[in-house]
Parts: sequence; structure tokens; C-alpha cells
Amino acid sequence: MENTQLQAFIPLLYIVWSDNLLTEKEFATLQSFIDSQDWLSAEEKELLFSKITIANPPSRQDIADWKNKIEQSIQEQPAVKSIFEIAVVLSENNAVIQSLESSFVKLENDLGILGEEAIGNFKTKAKSHTVNSHTEASFDVQKITAILDGAQAPIINKVKSIISRPEFQYETSTDISVYRQKVFDWCKILAEENLGNMAYPKKYGGGENIADYFAIMETLSYHDLSLVIKFGVQFGLWGMSVQSLGTEKHYAKYLKDIGTLKLPGCFAMTETHHGSNVKGLETTATYNHENQTFTIHTPHEKAQKEYIGNAAVHGQMATVFAKLIIAGQDHGVNAFVVPLRDENAVVLKGITIGDCGHKMGLNGVDNGTIRFDQVVIPKENMLDRFASVNDKGEFESPIPSDNRRFFTMLGTLVGGRIGIPRSALAAAKSGLTIAIKYSDQRKQFGPEGGAEVPILNYRMHQRRLLIPLAKTYAVHFALQYLTQRFIDKTETEMQEIEGLAAGLKSYSTWSTTAILQECREACGGKGYLSENRIDALKNDTEIYTTFEGDNTVLMQLVAKNRLAEFRKSFGEMGSFGIINYVYENAKSAIAEKNPLAIRKIDEAHLLDSEFHLQAFQHREKTILASAARRVKKLIDNGLEVYDAFNVVQHQMIDMAEAYLDRVVLEQFQIAIAAVKDKKSKAILTKLNQLYALSQIEKNKGWYLEEGYMEAVKTKAIRKMVNQLCWDVRPDAVALVNAFAIPDSCLSSMFKHSV
Repeated sequence: MENTQLQAFIPLLYIVWSDNLLTEKEFATLQSFIDSQDWLSAEEKELLFSKITIANPPSRQDIADWKNKIEQSIQEQPAVKSIFEIAVVLSENNAVIQSLESSFVKLENDLGILGEEAIGNFKTKAKSHTVNSHTEASFDVQKITAILDGAQAPIINKVKSIISRPEFQYETSTDISVYRQKVFDWCKILAEENLGNMAYPKKYGGGENIADYFAIMETLSYHDLSLVIKFGVQFGLWGMSVQSLGTEKHYAKYLKDIGTLKLPGCFAMTETHHGSNVKGLETTATYNHENQTFTIHTPHEKAQKEYIGNAAVHGQMATVFAKLIIAGQDHGVNAFVVPLRDENAVVLKGITIGDCGHKMGLNGVDNGTIRFDQVVIPKENMLDRFASVNDKGEFESPIPSDNRRFFTMLGTLVGGRIGIPRSALAAAKSGLTIAIKYSDQRKQFGPEGGAEVPILNYRMHQRRLLIPLAKTYAVHFALQYLTQRFIDKTETEMQEIEGLAAGLKSYSTWSTTAILQECREACGGKGYLSENRIDALKNDTEIYTTFEGDNTVLMQLVAKNRLAEFRKSFGEMGSFGIINYVYENAKSAIAEKNPLAIRKIDEAHLLDSEFHLQAFQHREKTILASAARRVKKLIDNGLEVYDAFNVVQHQMIDMAEAYLDRVVLEQFQIAIAAVKDKKSKAILTKLNQLYALSQIEKNKGWYLEEGYMEAVKTKAIRKMVNQLCWDVRPDAVALVNAFAIPDSCLSSMFKHSV
């Protein structure tokens, strides 16, 4: 086909073979045409016949070469308007070919080729935005990784190095006893590396670094989530309950052995009939002053401890939450250290342990049930930081209020509501890394007659994955903020921090559940294969929305905290202050809801961070004020407080979501403001804009109902979300590479990807 005259046939050959099927009719038509061309030599005719042999089709490379020649000719001569004109260009303006226009046009018609449409397709392919979009990082990946890891980079890198070792190869056995033992063995390795005791005082062998502990939990979550939960139960719930609720005598007796995993233990709070309602627990701890002992007892089957990690196989002791009974009087829920097994793993007298068996996920964790039948423990086994029994056998507490003491006790355990959302965040990062890298490589469909394109180039696929990617980055910085607030906490801030932790636990885990489902679907059949890890991530994180507090219940707690703050603010203001507050808010609302603002759609405005924050704040304040007014009105009309809150539960959830949206956006903006590197700041700003506008788009019904925006503006926001997805697409792979997840922890599809 080097003969320039024969090059003229390339467009026809490409078109008839581009669908990989040459029909008998097409063959006969071409054969007749070639045979009728007297200007062709016998050898040239034979060569052309060889290109249309049905039994011997051209190779994929031949077809690709033909396509490239056609597209190159169009680029050189963009004014061409027909297949015949392309043929002339390819023949280098051969006079014979130029004289055959009517014959070529007739041949095109006989083959059913629509010349203008065909040339249009070629031109589209040559300059197609969809085809030409590709991965091309606009920033230094390592700099984003450094921003994400912050001061915890050394411990994060240490953990990544450990979980990349051969001994951390995934357990594939379907026998849960094998899986449980492997997870226990992994925990031993982590204990030997002094990771388990990271949060404990140095005096007892620990690292005295709670920030590093949370970073360990999050980084381990790139590996196996059963390991994370086992690790968290042993060193977090069990160890930190002793540290937070106990006193010096308990630290000296237990912490070192807990940190080295010499003393495996449990956190026995949840009961069959009292999951999130800790105040309603029915297990009792009855004090016997004569013997200086407590008797731990399960009054009936539904009061048994259930879903207790480490209980079914490995736990030797447990922090047990039970109602303290002294001389027949109930002093509320307190915590006690109760032995379960001896050093030989033999269950002790009075203890009955069941096995929860196979679960939807996390089958490397030995969840079990525990029942106590008049189990006697010594007095010193009461964790007595906030309550104790004195030498006279009387109840004592430095906190006189039963209610305040109860919530102070639970507040010390808020760390679990930081570890779980950070673990969920890592799972979302893993799922997005798998799905985005796959979507960048997986090709499907394309322009007519053209090559297939990466599915990440399609706008809906970008919406499915890049909006969640932006949200995941946003949640990352919000959880960093929560962690620091918890580390720097003061007593006066604790209620707010507890509410924030409860809210972000819900926000992060709900987000992960939705993201992993989207990632599974975005990977098609490949996402359904276990080897590609999304199934394990989905199944293991499913329970994250339930344990450490059911998400819907926690969101009610968040809403009640916000209402309490609202009432407190008005109480401190007095009547004159309230008038000013309402006036200032009204001025702000009037300014933001003026006819120009609610219709403003220029790009600078839509991408403005101040506009985003104002929109989020307006929604938060309006829903909060509306809920407060509604609750007050219901109560003023004679409804019981309990019933009033039940009536407005849906509005309470809306209030909590609006508050969390604002916190997440605000912390993302604050984090970006601190970034020095211009290219890093630019891509993070795009993600921030995408998160903000996608959340506004999600809640556009509310903004339209409130008159805060008009339809022309919400439509413009939708278009801008699409554009931002398109703009972020070239950086998508680099953005997930910035998570720096070890290859060994990713899908089998990407073990060696860059």
C-alpha cells in the first residue's frame, strides 16, 4: 500500500473494516469496483483484493495505521469535506484519483457510507475532548502526601512499611478460626513494634502520643479491617478504658501487659437489649462491704453482653459496664475489670461465653457474648476515677451530679469515635484508589469508528468518582481538626467535642458506605471479584455505621448539642442581645438573598470560597433556628419534651447534617489557606470548590424553597460541578496516588501500577 494511488482506498477500507465485519455485499461491491478500474495493474488489483478477503481480515495494527493516516490527513487539510477529498489528499493529489470523483461517490453510496457524516466522525475523533482527555498530574504528588500526613508522617511510613511485609500477606482461608488466629498474630507483631501502647504513658511502656495512635489506626485501615478492629479493641477500648476510667493502681497492674498483648482483653458495654442506650444497661455490680467485693451478674438472657470483640476466643479480662448497687440503691452505670479466662484460655467459673459466629464482615474478629452468674471480683477492680466506694462502704464521686458523672465517664471514651471515622476514611481512600485507577485504564466505547476511551473520561463516571474524591479530601482535614481538638481539649469544650466526634463519626462512615458502593459499581464485574478488595472493604465497613454508636442516634445527639448551644447563646445575650442577633442575621440574609445574589451565575462568584461558606452557614443557621422554634412551639402547646423531639426528628437530622457540612467545608478552606506550594494549593482549591458546589447541588431543593437561590443559579451550579469534574480528571490518578497506599494493600489489578 506504499503506492500513492492505492493510498486513496484507505478511507474505504478503514470504514468497512472498522466494525470488524465485512459483509458479503460489501465484499462484492468493492470487488466489482476494483475489478472495473482499468488504471490499476493486475498486481495492484491483487493487493487490494487481499485487503478485502473475508477469511483473512486485516490485523488490528493495520486498521489502527489506516485510522492514523486518515486523521493525519485531516489535520494537514482541515478543510476536507468528504471521503473522496481524503482519498485525494492521501494519494498526494494524484491526477487519476482526482478524475474519479463520481465513481468514488457512487461507491460510497453503494456501500451505504454517508460521506459528510463519516468525515464528521473523523474530524470529531481528531479533536475530541473526550478522546484526548488523559492523566497528567499538575502537581507534585509527594507534596500532597506530605500535606495529608503532616507531623504524623514518620509513624505513618513506619506502619506502611510493616504492613507491606510478607507476614502481612492477606489471609484467604474461609475458616474463621484460621482467620482469627492470623489477625491475633498480626496484633502480636504490632505490639512488638510498640504500636499498640502508643497512647499509654511512658511510665508504663507507652509512647504517650495519642496523635500517633490515631494515625496508626487510620494507616492500618489500608490493610485488613479485622486487624484494625482487633487492634482497636485490645489497645484502644480495653487499654484506654483502663487508662481513662481507672487510677494509678490500675495503670501499674494492667497497662504494660495490655500494651504488649500479654493480657488480651475486651470492652463489655453493649447488651442484647440495650445497644446505644448505655444508661439502660441491666448487668449489675452489687457491692458486699463485709467481703470488700463486687458481684457481677447478668439478670436475664437479654441483658448479656453481646458483639464483644475479643470475647469469643482470646480475651482474658474485660472492662464491664454495670449498674452499681450498694445496699439496694442503684448508683448508675460504672466500669469494672472482670477476669474471663485464665492464662491457659480456660473460661472461669460463673462466666458463660458464646460465639457470634460468621458475620457480614470483620470475620477475623472473635465477637462473642458474655454472661455473668454471680461472679465475685475484689473491690480494687472498680475503675474508680469518677466514682468509688469508700472505706465505709458508701458511694463517692468528685462529680455530684449523676447525669454529669455519667456523661463525663462516656466522654473519656470519645477516642473511639475518632478512630472509627478515620478508619472509614482510609477505606474510602482505598476504594477510590482502586476505582479511579481502574477507570483510567479500562476503555469502553468511543466515537463512531474510533478507538475506545478510558471510562474516566465520561462525565457521569467523573461525577460518580471525583465528587466522592473531593468529599474524601474534605473529610480528611475535618478529622484532622477533630483529632487536634480532642488532643487539646479542655473541660469546658468537652461537650462540643463529643458532639463533633459523634457527628463526624456518622458523616465519615455514611460517606464511606456510599462511596464504596459507587466504587464497586464503577468497576463493573471487576469490582465484584474478591481479589480486587472492594467486597472486603464494603462488608467490613458496613458495621461502622452502627458500632461506637448508631449513626442516626448519634446525629440526634449532635442536633441536641446544637440546640443546647443555641439556647445557651440566647440565655447569655438577654433580650437586647437577642434583638441584635436577629437583626444582624436578618441583615445578612437580606444581603445574600437580594435579587442579584440569588441569580448571580458568573464563574468568579460560583467558585468563590466566601459564597460557599455563606451558603453553608445560612443553611445551618436557618435550620437550627427553625428547629428551635418548632420544638418550643410544640412544648408551649402542651406536648411532652420527649414527644416534641420525636416529632421533629427528621429536622434534627437535617440540622446536624447542615452543621457538619459547614464544619467540613470550613476546615478544608482553613487547611488550604495554610498550604505554601502554589500547585498543591491550586488542586486542593479545585477539590474544595467541587465539594462545596456538589453539596449545594445536593441540597438545591432547600435553597430553592428558601428563596436563597433561583433556578438559573442552581442550574449554573450543576454545570460548574460538571466542569470541575472535567478539570480534576487529569489529576485524579495523582490525587489517589497521594494517599500513598502500599501496593500490597491494593487490588490485584494495581499491584505494580504507578
